[in-house]
Amino acid sequence: MSPQYLISGLVALLISGAITYFLMPHLIKYFRAKKEGQQIRKIGPTWHKKKAGTPTMGGLLYIFATVVSILIVASFNGLLSNTMWALLFTLVVFGLIGMWDDSIKIFHHQNQGFKAWQKFLCQVIAAMVFTVIYQHEGFQMGFGNSQMGWLYGLFIIFWMVGFSNAVNLTDGLDGLVTGCATVSFVAYLIIALVQGQMEVALFCMALIGALIGFFPYNHKPAQIFMGDMGSLALGASLAAVSLLLHHEWSLLVIGIIYVVETASVILQVISFKTTGKRIFKMTPIHHTFELMGWSEWKIDGVFWAITAVASVISLLFIMLVG
Repeated sequence: MSPQYLISGLVALLISGAITYFLMPHLIKYFRAKKEGQQIRKIGPTWHKKKAGTPTMGGLLYIFATVVSILIVASFNGLLSNTMWALLFTLVVFGLIGMWDDSIKIFHHQNQGFKAWQKFLCQVIAAMVFTVIYQHEGFQMGFGNSQMGWLYGLFIIFWMVGFSNAVNLTDGLDGLVTGCATVSFVAYLIIALVQGQMEVALFCMALIGALIGFFPYNHKPAQIFMGDMGSLALGASLAAVSLLLHHEWSLLVIGIIYVVETASVILQVISFKTTGKRIFKMTPIHHTFELMGWSEWKIDGVFWAITAVASVISLLFIMLVG
């Protein structure tokens, strides 16, 4: 990436970070005035009940900040390409799906939003649109085989829906996903810079800035949660970035925390339905560590560190193998 584009990326990072950081108190104040707060699961840890009423949908502002900063910077640098529009589409549409889900929870004063099939259908449709854009515009297939056609298309849909839900499941502790996602996007930023994919790099930098601006309000004790709006958008965006960089499988390592959190839920369900016994004290697995006596800060720190180490390993492997 040329110095000009690198500077542009830093400008996008600063703009998105500033918008998120300085406007978030106003969003929190608005949500509190409207009494639009998070409903806590009855089956969750009992000490989470004190979080009930905490404003949610913080993802609304950092998604807005990311889009605004990208449109401002990209328009001046000729980076509003099909790649950028595909990424913005993913961020916004999956965010809107999450916003709809959050709104149902808030207005009905319960923790269940969409029915599972409704949420899944919306995610699949959004992923299908991305797939059409991805394949129609002739992006080189990550598998190195553009003749895979509909089979690869199914993989794209599975990847985007899977990771949007995986990040959503991980979002159960103050600041956990904010920190993990920031590290994940930094890893993909480095890959994008090495490949010279300026649009992807700009997108990552804008999102990193927005997440940094969001973190002071989201760490424990959280003043606002990102909500499904934020987590679904982040998960789908990570999947889209990995696809566009042609390193899909790296997300299994860079996103190891999301994978483990999701696997813990799947294994717990299978075990309970087949044997009547639970493998873990509670899932997603971060709740098991809570029940073991770990503080939220300790869990956050360990999970962030694991994400960072896994990201470094993935980057080293990519640099050495290609």
